[in-house]
Amino acid sequence: MAISAQSMCMKMIRIMGIVALILSECTAARAGAPPRAPQVGDTYEIILTKESEQQGSLGSSGSSHDKDTIIERVVGLHVDGVEFEYDLPKATTADERASNWQFPARVFKPFRGPAQLLNAAELEARVDKWLKAANWSRSVCGHWIFTWNAFRIECDPQSVIKTVETFDLRSVDLREGASYQETGALGLGTLAKKPTGAEGATFAVEMPVDPDAVRHSRAESDVVVGEIMHKPVNLDAALRERAKETVSGMISVEFETDSSGSVRRRTKVTKLDIKGPDDRSETETITETLERRLIP
Repeated sequence: MAISAQSMCMKMIRIMGIVALILSECTAARAGAPPRAPQVGDTYEIILTKESEQQGSLGSSGSSHDKDTIIERVVGLHVDGVEFEYDLPKATTADERASNWQFPARVFKPFRGPAQLLNAAELEARVDKWLKAANWSRSVCGHWIFTWNAFRIECDPQSVIKTVETFDLRSVDLREGASYQETGALGLGTLAKKPTGAEGATFAVEMPVDPDAVRHSRAESDVVVGEIMHKPVNLDAALRERAKETVSGMISVEFETDSSGSVRRRTKVTKLDIKGPDDRSETETITETLERRLIP
């Protein structure tokens, strides 16, 4: 039986329409797919980079750069959560590892509730060894000192929970219109999905800074500097002094996901404009980038 050219064309058009519909549905399903579920053995390198630039009205300026890296490994899957091991990179020297007594740390993250440290006794033994090697007693714990940079002498094994939380990119609810809260921001923001390619999605949010939070942070820095310089500063006095400052600014946060829906990078930019009671002013821009890379 002969088939006319017109009939053949109509069939081709219908087939092309069906294919287009299937591709459209697949693309939509991929775009809304949940992040890849963790699997035992998954290993990620997580890099936190922080850069800041300051400029004063009297011509003063300054900048800083800091970079920290940890390794996250999935070591157990449970009905109520996931067990992780956090460690330093393989390239870490023996001296660097000795001074970072918090790692390796095993942490259980339940699907609901706070994270739990599983090897606290092991960390307790390591901090004792670290203090002994430095000829320090427990009386130094919680104090600030300056060597190559300023750091707080931490002796509590549970502090590792807060440390690893600064590297967390798993717990964010990324979706168009979702509420988002950021430390140092005033109120809640709303995530907006930006136009991207087929490899992943980008979500962004912008919020005003919380002036009280900025002033409190600056007052705490005054206390730290006073301790390091052996010129004690009372926090209440520092807060009263910082309360004279007028603070404004914005915080913008951007999340980039991969094709599986997992967050691979978060970029947070904080821009501050601070005016003192003596008409002096300063601006500061702080850029924090947290990047998560799967290690084959």
